[in-house]
Amino acid sequence: MDVIKVVRRDAQEKANKLRKRGIVPCCVYGGDLKESISIQMEEQDASRLFRTKREGSKVGLDIDGHVILTQIKEKKRYLSGEAEHVSFQALSEDKKVNSIAHIFLKNTDLVPGNLSQLLFEVPFSSLPEDMVDTVTIDIAGLPAGTILTVKDIPEFQNEKIDLQIKGDSVVVRISERRRAGLHEEQAQE
Repeated sequence: MDVIKVVRRDAQEKANKLRKRGIVPCCVYGGDLKESISIQMEEQDASRLFRTKREGSKVGLDIDGHVILTQIKEKKRYLSGEAEHVSFQALSEDKKVNSIAHIFLKNTDLVPGNLSQLLFEVPFSSLPEDMVDTVTIDIAGLPAGTILTVKDIPEFQNEKIDLQIKGDSVVVRISERRRAGLHEEQAQE
């Protein structure tokens, strides 16, 4: 798990002034915190976070030498691509939390048919230690006619994860490639 150094934000300082100085305003809430904490991080740390982590990813926040286990709840960007704000949810080791797992496909160029990815995220709840950030499915060699559902993915067969979507929801479908002119030939018959 990555740990990012952040500092408490001065409530008197406006967010726009912070951003002009290369600082991104953030907040952390929930879990065992008595109240939300306004924090800030350097723009370069926020940029790295946006490149390497997704909503639902676990991240440690080092605030005043104390690390708080969190998940990214929301990342906001400006149209220019610059980080605007990040919201973190504090996690308690003994409490289940709602999250999402992101699904990525590998070896898509080796599919012998038409590939359709129907789900890109799977919502679930679990204890922080059982959270799934990303799932990569290697589809090399899967034949046309293959249908993969959520329950077919090993990471979601874990009894410690409560799916918040039906297990028979289709993630990937590989269908036969149609030849050009096939419909024309059938129409002429």
